[in-house]
Amino acid sequence: MHDDVCKIRILIADDHPVVRDGLAGVIEEQDDMIVVGQASSGTEALCLYREHRPDVTLMDLRMPGMNGVETISAIRTQSPAARAIILSTYDADEDIYRGLQAGAKAYLLKDVGRHVLVDTIRAVHAGQTPVSSEVGAKLASRIIYEQLSDRELEVLRFMVRGMSNQEIARALFIAESTVKFHVGHVLSKLNAGDRTQAVITALKRGLASLD
Repeated sequence: MHDDVCKIRILIADDHPVVRDGLAGVIEEQDDMIVVGQASSGTEALCLYREHRPDVTLMDLRMPGMNGVETISAIRTQSPAARAIILSTYDADEDIYRGLQAGAKAYLLKDVGRHVLVDTIRAVHAGQTPVSSEVGAKLASRIIYEQLSDRELEVLRFMVRGMSNQEIARALFIAESTVKFHVGHVLSKLNAGDRTQAVITALKRGLASLD
């Protein structure tokens, strides 16, 4: 049995108590790990990180207030060496890209096996950046697409909501001809033949949601 000071100190951030309890249970079964805090929101996670300075943070992607990506960015602004693992129910390539771009060292789905979870924690603590073949494939598929501009993303998200060019123009206070221009760029960059295909691609990639 390791002394507590020798254990990997872990912070868990997830807005679902059952998930936090389950993760804590798995971690506490390991001789070389200890949970130093549990947060139910990004804001709370940031506060607990400052207080405990954990070795590894398990971060849910979507939480109320600050989401996982924003929280990791905020933590790493203060502590560039901070190590985080995103643990999410979502596997859209845009979510994975944004998480790793923010500084996460690994990205796992919540249905991952406990052995994969604890092995990934140990690897990240050791300074490694373990990327599964599935995550690698998602990132590769994202690179194929040309990056959308902020305005194009706005237009795309209105398209997902079923809005016409005229409705999008009114919402953005721009000319309908400008909307048509942006829609054309969106279709081209997503390699989509029409609006429906663009919407399907956007939802699959995590560029937009139906919320």
